[in-house]
Amino acid sequence: MPARWLELARRFQALAQTGLAYCKDPYDQVRYEEIRRLAAEMLATGSELTDTAPILNLLTGEIGYATPKIDVRAAVFDQARILLVRERTDGLWALPGGWADVGDAPSGAVIREVKEESGYDVVVKKLAALYDRDKHGHPPIPFHVYKLFFVCELRGGEPAETLETDGVGFFDEEGLPQLSLSRVTPIQIRHMFDHYRNPEWPTSFD
Repeated sequence: MPARWLELARRFQALAQTGLAYCKDPYDQVRYEEIRRLAAEMLATGSELTDTAPILNLLTGEIGYATPKIDVRAAVFDQARILLVRERTDGLWALPGGWADVGDAPSGAVIREVKEESGYDVVVKKLAALYDRDKHGHPPIPFHVYKLFFVCELRGGEPAETLETDGVGFFDEEGLPQLSLSRVTPIQIRHMFDHYRNPEWPTSFD
């Protein structure tokens, strides 16, 4: 679970964001902007950052009613090995995936992410898990996120480096490389192997 300061900062940000989306009174707008500024200051202080401006700019970009963000991840299997990509931002490995775009169906989003990050074509076989990111040991981030994990079947394509990734490979369960824990954890990958071996399992959640 997130630290209390992070939980409160997120709640203040959500209150400010939703309030700014619907308020009509200019005085209320000023109050909600101040709540957002305080949320940014809490996030900066809790993260031991000296400059609040980048966080405030990040929060200001969030508009409309505040809801959790959606992160989709693909567990693509080939001969009992799982597909991982190496992220350029941190040099670590993860399941292909990322933020779902507006207008995408969840399955369509994950198919697109696999193609964009690995070069492979896949079909979705099942929704294996729907998780609250905060409950699964990921490093904290400013936003509340739901993570959707899909078991996918390889159908074609070829490995390719992309703007976001500089490595593509299939790995055995006991031979995983160093993972990007902000994106995926070893426990989650092992659970995807379990779903692959047990296709009749229901979707895991929370």
